[in-house]
Amino acid sequence: MKEIAQIRRLSLWIFLIPLLAINLCLIISQNPELLENTIFSVDQIGRSGFSIPYLDGSLSISRASRTYPQYLIFKPAMFLTAALLFFYWKNNNQLVNNLNSSNYNYKFKTFGILSAVFLVIHSILLGVKFDIQIYKLFRRVVLLLFIIFEIIAQGILVYHFYKLKLKLEKLIYKKVLTLKIILVIILSSVGILSLPILVTKGNTHFKHALEWNYFVGVVTFYLFSRFFWKK
Repeated sequence: MKEIAQIRRLSLWIFLIPLLAINLCLIISQNPELLENTIFSVDQIGRSGFSIPYLDGSLSISRASRTYPQYLIFKPAMFLTAALLFFYWKNNNQLVNNLNSSNYNYKFKTFGILSAVFLVIHSILLGVKFDIQIYKLFRRVVLLLFIIFEIIAQGILVYHFYKLKLKLEKLIYKKVLTLKIILVIILSSVGILSLPILVTKGNTHFKHALEWNYFVGVVTFYLFSRFFWKK
């Protein structure tokens, strides 16, 4: 099936592009001297000392990515990722339709495309300054909706593949399906258990560390998708 080949290619890029983008922004943030005396001189707000935010939560992805020149990397990468997500969910919808001999827009496609839309909105809003409380709240809600819709889409898609595992027996690696199920369960559980902390003030370092690791977890789903299908 041509959809499988396209899904495998899309999955790899959806994993690599955002992961490379946020870590490149982190490197620039921690090594501003590399771009000193150039047109890409790093904004003071976007500078930070060496740390491993995945462990110590010393800074957020937003702080590492929202100022010049990091946003020149981050925003285009997120826009491209959103476009790839659109085609990823569209191809998966077509694939499941082919397997079920149907013509239906499954919920995972709807939630997946909505997550891509909110990723674009979040990227546009990142770095835009308005000293209005409702704007700050709106920006947080947009990011939260991206994460929620992404996890819902991933969960529903995995559920459909689990139901179709007998039809897919010769096309997939069952162990990778198990890994995808475990990953979605972990992401959902961590999200629910962390919610009381996320909605309260304080615990900044915990929130930042969670943000970095959760982002890696979300895109790892697509790495598993790359190895889910047999060639």
